[in-house]
Amino acid sequence: MTETAALPGFAGRTYLFEVDNGAAFRNTYSADGKRLRWEGLGESAGQWLDVELHVAQVAPQIWFVSWTEDSGLTISHVMDLGAMTVRVFWTYEGEGGRVGELHTGRLQQVG
Repeated sequence: MTETAALPGFAGRTYLFEVDNGAAFRNTYSADGKRLRWEGLGESAGQWLDVELHVAQVAPQIWFVSWTEDSGLTISHVMDLGAMTVRVFWTYEGEGGRVGELHTGRLQQVG
């Protein structure tokens, strides 16, 4: 995790994250903001992973958060906790090489 002056604003909290493509997740962040446990909802129900985060604050209430999963999937979020929105970019291995997708989403704090 990239060191910041204060704990990330999402540290110790849980959010429902709804992505513009219909995917939905329950994201639970560790109390120190260094780890994330995501759980798939809807079509992704039953999938989950605990990952180490790389975090940097880019503006008040706005955080850049990134991680790499064992599958090779990489995810980068720009979380705006004031507006409760996320811009997410993920990449994965697809036919013919690496594929990247840019999405938007909404957050709802549930814990």
